[in-house]
Amino acid sequence: MQLNDLPSGVFKAHEPVIGSHPLLAGARVPRFGNAVEWNLNGVIRRPANLPASAWTVVFSNELAEPSWNLLARETSMILFNPRHPAVIAAGVSLKPAPANPATAIARLSHLRRMASWAEANGLPPQLAAWQENDLRRLIQGLGEQLANNSIRNYITTLKWLRQCSPALTDKGLQGDPWARKSARKASNTAQGGVVSTPPIPPTQWFALIRAAWTYVHTFAPDILRAQRRYQELHDNATQVSGGHDPRLDRYLANPANPIPIHTGAGHEHDDEVHWSLLALMLGYDHYSRSSAFPRSYAAGRRRIARVEDAVATGHPTTTGVIDGLATVQHDDGTSTPWHPGLAPRALGLERRMLQNACYVLVVGLSMMRDCEIHEITPGSIVDYYGTPAIKSTKGKHDPNLPIKHWWITAPVAEAVVVAEQLSTHRDRLFPPLFRQDAVGPRSDQMLDAFTPHVNTTSDRTGLQKIPPGHMRPHMFRRTMAMLTDQFPGSEIALGIQLKHIARRALANRSTQGYANADSSWAAHLESAIDAARFRRLEDLYQTHKTGQPIGYGPGAAQMAQTFNDIHHTAQARDGDATVERALLRQARISIRFGVLNHCVMDENNTVGAACLENAVVPQGHKGPLHDRCRPDRCANSVIGPEHAPIWASEQRTLLTLIDTPGLSICRKEALQRELGVVEAILDKADNNEEQA
Repeated sequence: MQLNDLPSGVFKAHEPVIGSHPLLAGARVPRFGNAVEWNLNGVIRRPANLPASAWTVVFSNELAEPSWNLLARETSMILFNPRHPAVIAAGVSLKPAPANPATAIARLSHLRRMASWAEANGLPPQLAAWQENDLRRLIQGLGEQLANNSIRNYITTLKWLRQCSPALTDKGLQGDPWARKSARKASNTAQGGVVSTPPIPPTQWFALIRAAWTYVHTFAPDILRAQRRYQELHDNATQVSGGHDPRLDRYLANPANPIPIHTGAGHEHDDEVHWSLLALMLGYDHYSRSSAFPRSYAAGRRRIARVEDAVATGHPTTTGVIDGLATVQHDDGTSTPWHPGLAPRALGLERRMLQNACYVLVVGLSMMRDCEIHEITPGSIVDYYGTPAIKSTKGKHDPNLPIKHWWITAPVAEAVVVAEQLSTHRDRLFPPLFRQDAVGPRSDQMLDAFTPHVNTTSDRTGLQKIPPGHMRPHMFRRTMAMLTDQFPGSEIALGIQLKHIARRALANRSTQGYANADSSWAAHLESAIDAARFRRLEDLYQTHKTGQPIGYGPGAAQMAQTFNDIHHTAQARDGDATVERALLRQARISIRFGVLNHCVMDENNTVGAACLENAVVPQGHKGPLHDRCRPDRCANSVIGPEHAPIWASEQRTLLTLIDTPGLSICRKEALQRELGVVEAILDKADNNEEQA
């Protein structure tokens, strides 16, 4: 039986399979009757980080069987055209947005596994003949091999096939064993923002980021300068057919013209003349370079001997296309150039490593998705709300492909500028540098190549070795989100930077999942937070010593008394700043710094903590309940000088709202209560200033 012997009762063979996506110019859209593959390259826009194979829907292997083939094509057709007249006429109501080809390919992988399982268990290829118990057995068998989240995806596919059954020729699945459950519940997938992506361990993270930054900030000027010089030599090279000896004479007559030699780069004969580079420096192009120093001719051997004699008699030499490379300090106190010589082959390798380093900094510190990074074009650094940002295309969950902005720091901006100078593609920041026929960038290869290169060259570059370990782009995004979550008010910022879709806020459950702490970082984050807290505590102590107020309210009075005791003890011991610092650390002052106030509640003595009054404290929780904080009446609250302007601004805002004409009585009363809280806080500051 031929594949086309099973016609569709829903779609016509000559119908184009893409009717809901924006088409590219000159697109040749595959037809539904094509039962082998639908190649969508050149039809709809493909993300820059995907190869051409990821944009081809293939109906092969298990899906070559006629019934499964027809089901696979109809499934893909519905996914690509959810508002197709035939689908609507069948009474199937789906979301209007057409599916991404990657989604269709994932669904077909589910069908392939179902087809293989059906054949092994003696089930027919027609889904209409399957019973609900068959679906349970399928999921039970998959559950022994796959994680819950993968099982959830399979159940989602089965539910979708049940929903679309009226629009399928064989009428699809006739039952749903999980009709009253969501796919999440049916698969026992954890509720909430649980992200399975692990963060990069701290030992690996810091060494990697430091190495990438050193490449971008310290090594890049040399690599880019060598690149420009090498390109200049190529541009000036011509086809030389004669006059070889006079050309060499003129070159050697000028001591400013160095003779390139191999050294320290793994060449079997160090200090041997680099003949191909010398020919390039003499102005020979690629086609005539072999005629400069041919060993098979006497004239060539004479020129070789002349050059070797010049080296032996002290003619200046060079180990690359440029000299004067940046120096690095080593642990033994010595300093050497970071590279023995940027000859053409070494330059090509270091250009790739520099591009990899730029990618590491961008993916590591911007929280952009890999697909979004590869959509960055040269000239994409802009000013966005007064802060440097990268503009790129957001593709995930957004078929309109809007231009979005990601705020960046100075290291990321520098990495983008360097990558622009390396790029060989006018529309891409991270294209393959040398293989112009490559199907696309391979981020995993960029990451995998950078670490071993840093480790094998660490003796000369002075870089710290990077511990081996698995790294992929989404792990950087997860790690940076977790680190950012350590700062107050970070959730909204994370939602904006991660570009998570949320209906009523600027963050969603996925944002929380990305920010969840990880055990591998626990010790580092705890020590880092403690160190930062102690530095701020030292600043408060120094402020108190100068006679300036450290804050207002009962909590501030407690701290001031403790600071006085420390100061008096240090004086009694004739101690200096080191003694004061030690006493301050021994005091173990409990303080949590905040945006609107500070909290000095002692976990071992919670008397006066307003947040714990009549509260149900979660099991195992220690410390204050931040969402119940009452700085207006808590004995542990400290209103710092930096907080007062914020509360004063809130007071002005509330007064303006209260004076709004036509405001309802209940709304005005609520605003009055809020104003009372704010004024109580400001009164503490005013009273303390009057007493001072």
